[in-house]
Amino acid sequence: MVVGIGADGMAGLAPASRDELRRATVIFGSQRQLDLLDDTVSAVRRPWPSPMMPALRTLLDGVDADVHVVASGDPLLHGVGGSLIRLYGQDKVAVLPHVSSVTLACSRVGWAVQDTEIISLVTAEPHTAVRRGGQAVVMSRDATSPAELARLLTATGRGDSEITVLEQLGGSAERRRSATAREWAARPPGDVDNLNVIAVRYLPDDRQFSALPDDSFAHDGQITKQPMRAVTMAALAPRPGELLWDVGAGSGSIAIEWCRSGFGCRAVAFERDEQRRKRIADNAVAFGVSVDVRPGAPEAFASAPPPSVIFIGGGLTQPGLLDACYERLPVGGRLVANAVTAESEGVLAQWHSRVGGELSRFQHYHGEPLGKFTGWRPAMPVTQWGVTKV
Repeated sequence: MVVGIGADGMAGLAPASRDELRRATVIFGSQRQLDLLDDTVSAVRRPWPSPMMPALRTLLDGVDADVHVVASGDPLLHGVGGSLIRLYGQDKVAVLPHVSSVTLACSRVGWAVQDTEIISLVTAEPHTAVRRGGQAVVMSRDATSPAELARLLTATGRGDSEITVLEQLGGSAERRRSATAREWAARPPGDVDNLNVIAVRYLPDDRQFSALPDDSFAHDGQITKQPMRAVTMAALAPRPGELLWDVGAGSGSIAIEWCRSGFGCRAVAFERDEQRRKRIADNAVAFGVSVDVRPGAPEAFASAPPPSVIFIGGGLTQPGLLDACYERLPVGGRLVANAVTAESEGVLAQWHSRVGGELSRFQHYHGEPLGKFTGWRPAMPVTQWGVTKV
């Protein structure tokens, strides 16, 4: 049984939750959560060790009685409840939720919960809470999270974003402080409580959900251009939770578009040039996505997590590269490769003859001034090969 509890402790619990904790014989939780229990709870209290995940896997070892876990707020909202259900199954885990910190935060700032993104920095890097518009409740890792996020927002052109830091929500020591990200970054308070969430309205709001303009990315010209990027993303066909390998990543535009495309989509970007690798990392921070940037392919393949999908944007003529990619692609996985030179096209034509798939050629034109009129200037044609491994 997992019981949610708020900063107001036992006094704020529903009768069913209080009764459940009072009948417990063993209760696990963080020391802070265990300290919220009063003398009416007689169970043995066992604080989580660090790291916690190994302890979750052995939670039932050597315990004859029912095991109880106390957790902050709603245990199914980025909490231990979800982890326990994944480990033991829904039939063995019951949850009594409390009001979540997200709901409390939205009530304090007057936001509808369904219009608000929920972001957790408990285990994720701070830059994954950067957005280009909208509003979110950010669940902090500790007292340093508000200042780190404010600095990142300011550094990525979002210094006008409105942030409200809410501490000890629902408890007697609840506190609320508001500022722009720029103001908070310049003068971060030194007394922020570890138990805090951040309500953020991201400004300016320039969200765009289709293929982004090329100038949205820092690049040196090595970038899959916007029209071709849209075509490529359609061919890659992202699905929730999939991992993309972006090989010969250049500016990382495909990896970033992939991560923005759906829930849980992640990417590994392989790039030989050190300056481009830094640029990919900077672009990932600016868009608030998590891209694992690694050196050149195929040397760096061995230590990378296995892909669901592979995109090859450069290096097709490198001996053995396409072989190494196809070898590591799982059965049912998709591979898409773009070529702009005759030599690269030849490689794709050979592979198409060997294993099938779909071979396409794309050409687009830009309208440009021609005297008093407008003429068409062609972009370089791109040959694309896509295949699903069988």
